[in-house]
Amino acid sequence: MATMARSFLQAISKDEAVAPPLRVVQIEGLAVLKIIKHCKEFAPTLVTGQLLGLDVGSVLEVTNCFPFPVRDDDEEIEADGANYQLEMMRCLREVNVDNNTVGWYQSTVLGSYQTVELIETFMNYQENIKRCVCIIYDPSKADLGVLALKALKLSDSFMELYRGGNFTGEKLREKNFSWMDIFEEIPIKVSNSALVSAFMTELETDAPVSQGDYDRLHSSTTPFLENNMEFLIKCMDDLSGEQQKFQYYYRNLSRQQAQQQAWLQKRRTENMARKSAGEEPLPEEDPSNPIFKAIPEPSRLESFLITNQVSNFCGQINGVAGQNFSRLYLTKALHEN
Repeated sequence: MATMARSFLQAISKDEAVAPPLRVVQIEGLAVLKIIKHCKEFAPTLVTGQLLGLDVGSVLEVTNCFPFPVRDDDEEIEADGANYQLEMMRCLREVNVDNNTVGWYQSTVLGSYQTVELIETFMNYQENIKRCVCIIYDPSKADLGVLALKALKLSDSFMELYRGGNFTGEKLREKNFSWMDIFEEIPIKVSNSALVSAFMTELETDAPVSQGDYDRLHSSTTPFLENNMEFLIKCMDDLSGEQQKFQYYYRNLSRQQAQQQAWLQKRRTENMARKSAGEEPLPEEDPSNPIFKAIPEPSRLESFLITNQVSNFCGQINGVAGQNFSRLYLTKALHEN
């Protein structure tokens, strides 16, 4: 018995020491429906909620969730948010529902979720939950017959850089870090109990196609493309503003280096005259001089996030435009026949 206990404890300590990488997020159908209902009811207002479940090996199980209340006063949210979460967890524990936090969910508009606020929320969760995820749901894509649900986590390399607070070009080149290395998308698997699956089978109609199939054949996606183009133009303006910051920094850096060289040349000329007069030379560096004060380099985090958003909007436009061409060719062929 003692040998079995030791083996069990050794297995636990080994699992804690070397946790397997997260491979899949398994979410219950009930939790998916709750997320969709909450996000659609308040659209286009962005909402968030808590994810509950279990971390089992390489699978993160999301078994339930609950929404956060929407309030207008930020101070009231900070004051009541923690109490609300604790009260909800207590109530769920009393009815024997999983009350272990594994992350949070939030809605988005056309996939514009790559923000500094999202990263800060991730880092706050990471202090207590080593492997947490954020499930993003985009209700605007539901009209296209698409379940826009994705699970994200921060990459380990990015978290290391973020904790160091160093997003300079030199550090990023040293780590070989690019804008694509910030987030990691985890595959989502929706699961249901056998009883729920049997009930869903009973609810299925005998119709060969569903409403979702008709939605996917809808050829008018102009509003969706227009909104994507508007967001893309705004992101390009923001990216241009970030580039101007770096251009201003490099101009100042070049001007400072020229001033340092001029000052150094003057000091060397002065030291040669002092040496000829038999006097002690002056130091060639003067920390008290403003021209020797280092100019801080702007962080590249914001430009990386904007680049992520630009890539996301371009991908959405490309995908929807390709599907539209396929529908148009299909409609043309049907009319000809």
